[in-house]
Amino acid sequence: MDSHYDQVMKARAAADPSATRLYFAYSTILDRAAFEEWRSQHSYDFFELPEGRLAEALDVDLVYDFPSRWWGGRVAGLTDAAERKVYGRLFEIRGQDWPIIQHKEGFVTSMCVERPVRVRVDGQDVEATAFVTNPRRASSDGPVSTRFVDALVRGAQAAGLPADYVERLKRGE
Repeated sequence: MDSHYDQVMKARAAADPSATRLYFAYSTILDRAAFEEWRSQHSYDFFELPEGRLAEALDVDLVYDFPSRWWGGRVAGLTDAAERKVYGRLFEIRGQDWPIIQHKEGFVTSMCVERPVRVRVDGQDVEATAFVTNPRRASSDGPVSTRFVDALVRGAQAAGLPADYVERLKRGE
């Protein structure tokens, strides 16, 4: 358990249990095995990430803009990019579980911020929340983390993202 557990549990207790949020996940959370390991390390074994649905965020692209000591290089966020798209999964998260997602994504430590994205799922466009690099912490210094790219590819494959998109991830694009 880390120092953020109490903060997350307090936020969970204050959240509306009947509310839900749409969450667009495009990064390492898609690697179920890695997520379950993280969940266990942080004492969130009671939380189950729902199955989610294949989705694509529109008019955004990946940008490797966060230097991470843990990953040993830059990791990906999203940037506005007309006519580009990023594949992922769309999850409906209960309000009381949103603080766990915020913890996983780095919001609790100010590494990331929430931003709305337009997502196409099952032929319909909806607005969802994604997590992107906090602009105050963005940098293009240093190499892209190969460990992160490997985890991104594992997650994309596990999530059933399109093969051509997985190949693009392998190239670090």
